[in-house]
Amino acid sequence: MSESKQPLLRLEGVKKYYPIRGGLLRRVQGYVKAVENVSLDVFAGESIGIVGESGCGKSTLGRTILGLEEATDGSIFFQGEEISRLPERQRKKWKKEMQMVFQDPYASLNPRQRVGHALEEAFVIHTSMTKAEREERVLQLLQEVGLRPEHYDRYPHEFSGGQRQRIGIARAIALNPSLVICDEAVSALDVSVQAQIIKLLKDIQEKHELTYLFISHDLGVVRHFCNRVLVMYLGHAVELAPSRELYANPLHPYTKALLSAIPRPKPGAKRERIRLEGDLPNPANPPKGCPFHTRCPVATERCKQERPEWKEAAPGHFVACHEVK
Repeated sequence: MSESKQPLLRLEGVKKYYPIRGGLLRRVQGYVKAVENVSLDVFAGESIGIVGESGCGKSTLGRTILGLEEATDGSIFFQGEEISRLPERQRKKWKKEMQMVFQDPYASLNPRQRVGHALEEAFVIHTSMTKAEREERVLQLLQEVGLRPEHYDRYPHEFSGGQRQRIGIARAIALNPSLVICDEAVSALDVSVQAQIIKLLKDIQEKHELTYLFISHDLGVVRHFCNRVLVMYLGHAVELAPSRELYANPLHPYTKALLSAIPRPKPGAKRERIRLEGDLPNPANPPKGCPFHTRCPVATERCKQERPEWKEAAPGHFVACHEVK
């Protein structure tokens, strides 16, 4: 991906803090630092994976990009315009351009609403289509995601998990967005169904020229789906590289530990498992210096005192680690 092109999405030092309140007056006593100073350029047509342990801030980052959470600091640019500080009424035009596929498709659907009517809502809000035009468009969407016309009048509980996720994908692409954020979109599905949904997402990407942010803890899926991968730890970006480069030559100790846990496809194949000691630190009281030093097997005294800078260790391969020269 050429760095000379203007990115579709640009994040500059994005932070998201949640206040901790206590006492009789419910005063702010501290902050949970869910996302800490993340910068990223996303180019049109890319699929970027965002990976890390539960609690690393990857889902919060996705919700902040969409405006479901308000950024505490930093800037978010979409198609060259800063959107992070726009009033809610001015963000409406961008909401059509950015959509999300959620982890739990059943929770994101109204159980009392027929699927066809749920899919029509986007057209009611954002277009001037007639009812007949809306119904025709919804039937097209159902066909596009592998469902049948008779599914229009069914309720969410009448579908399997994979079918419900297809409905979630149909809703996400209804308004022809430029960017779709998939938040653990296949993690709740059986492996065979995961493969079907991944293929569907790829087919839709090619047809509609979509850009994906693919949030996942499954590094095996990310490897085959994404062009580049961003690794997050305790709200920080610790490594970013093209997918093949990251899996072949991980630089950050945390990335190496994550990749060592991927099951080997060949029976008997050996890989040294890197086991991290201890739990993820409390994001309300993050460690000084490198956020990973409390669990890092190669941490030095410098790591405990000084936060590593974000640097380009190789073309397109960025990392935040003192031990990487």
